[in-house]
Amino acid sequence: MVPTLEELKTALERGVPGVSLGVEGSSLVVEAKDLVRVCKFLKDSPEFQLDYVSNLTAVDFPPDLPAPTAVGAQAGRIQMAYHLYSMAEKHGRVALKVNLPRDHPVVASLTPLYRGAEFQEREVYDLFGVTFEGHSDLRRILMWEGFTGHPLRKDYVVEDQDVLEEPA
Repeated sequence: MVPTLEELKTALERGVPGVSLGVEGSSLVVEAKDLVRVCKFLKDSPEFQLDYVSNLTAVDFPPDLPAPTAVGAQAGRIQMAYHLYSMAEKHGRVALKVNLPRDHPVVASLTPLYRGAEFQEREVYDLFGVTFEGHSDLRRILMWEGFTGHPLRKDYVVEDQDVLEEPA
């Protein structure tokens, strides 16, 4: 059985020295610098064995929205969301969130820990512009290489499909 958020937070603060955690709704908020250490602890710990990342995605919060009070939150941010499960123990979901600055969103890749994160990180890179440090093959997966921008960002401007391009 998966522990409560408070039990999980206490175990992480005890097992990962210097970690800074918060609680937002039903998720733990982790600082970007601590993400890999937290996930490694959750994966390797016999108590949790969270060995599977079922989903990772991002949410774009433009600067005009107020910043929440969670750890690392700021107005104008990209928030990463991770859902972890234990295949070995058949329990989960543990939700983690990481707040990144919107102008330069960078976080460590989880592909060394969770192979299933590879294509999902590429998708977030392509659609939101988040850079995953340490990813072995970080390139566009849905849009072509020459595509400009990141289509799921709130400030992305869709080209006018009714206007024909002039031949060069």
